[in-house]
Amino acid sequence: MSGEDLITISALQHYLFCPRQCALIHVDGLWAENRLTAEGSLLHQRVDQFGRRSARPFPDMVRGSPGCESGSVRVVWSLPLLSRRLGLVGKADCVEIPVDPDGHPAGPPKPVEHKRGRPKRINADRVQLCAQALCLEEMFAADLSEGALYYNATRRREIVTFDQSLRSQTMDAIEAVRELIRANSTPPAEYAAKCRNCSLVNLCLPKGTGRSRRPSVYLRRALDAALGESLDQPP
Repeated sequence: MSGEDLITISALQHYLFCPRQCALIHVDGLWAENRLTAEGSLLHQRVDQFGRRSARPFPDMVRGSPGCESGSVRVVWSLPLLSRRLGLVGKADCVEIPVDPDGHPAGPPKPVEHKRGRPKRINADRVQLCAQALCLEEMFAADLSEGALYYNATRRREIVTFDQSLRSQTMDAIEAVRELIRANSTPPAEYAAKCRNCSLVNLCLPKGTGRSRRPSVYLRRALDAALGESLDQPP
């Protein structure tokens, strides 16, 4: 699969949160920060910095490090991910690899994704993690049974089992995102309570665009209306 056909793992989470948000980011190329996204970016920067401070490429697990358990495990931080079969690309915050007393791999890798908030009712975080697991299965030629979501607000892990149901949801999300990008279309805006926490709310304009699929359509109409009114005014 060519690079143009690859979709990012983060797009799956964006789609499950809101298909329109996914299209604005991955079709229209729009992005904006708010407090929540800035805190999330800062958390991922801290994870990356923690990994870079490690002296070895596969450092021993550090007891008490963010989101990691102690034990006979090696950790890889900020690991690039790729599945050519599924056309996925992304990066894992943390991948834990069980090792034997001689330091050789002794089991399948486990992805650990760091999140700024608390566990969510929707499955977006779990689907994102499962997509990471699908990439790791292809990269390591291994079968992964579980991973973990580490939520910074609770300082606790949520163990995620990669059962058939979650795998099916993940595959459905991959296909839905691919079709959305291939169609080069943006779903119409539908205002909901979650819009208040979306960093793109001022670009999406969910209350103003109505059935207009793209913010540019609404803005052009508003500009045309404003110019029309100004032209009608006497000098």
